Formats: sequence, structure tokens, C-alpha cells
Amino acid sequence: MTTSTYTVTGMTCGHCVASVTEELKGIPGVEDVAIELSTGKVEVTSAVPLDPAAVRGAVEEAGYALA
Repeated sequence: MTTSTYTVTGMTCGHCVASVTEELKGIPGVEDVAIELSTGKVEVTSAVPLDPAAVRGAVEEAGYALA
């Protein structure tokens, strides 16, 4: 198991969190996603190390950006 931490900008509500979570869980190997809305902190737990480009792409697909 690998846990990676990112900061996502632009999230303002629970729907934002749900959108980012859904996109990140679509990445192969992702086991869990935990988001702290107030800080934008995102912890992604995966079976294997994730490709940073895949994470960035998923966040952007949800309509947000990595800091």
C-alpha cells in the first residue's frame, strides 16, 4: 500500500469533494481517497505508486487543479 498526499485548489463544497473523489477512485489501483475540504488536502491510498500525470488528469477532469 502507498499513500500519497496532494493539495487540490478550488473545492468549496461537498459536491466538489465527491467529484474529485469519484475521479481519483477511477484510477486503477486506487483503494481509498480522503479529502479535507477546508485545506484541500487529499490523501490517496493505492495498491501501487500512482503516476502523477494520472492524478493530475483525474483532478482536472473533475474541474479542479493540483497546487
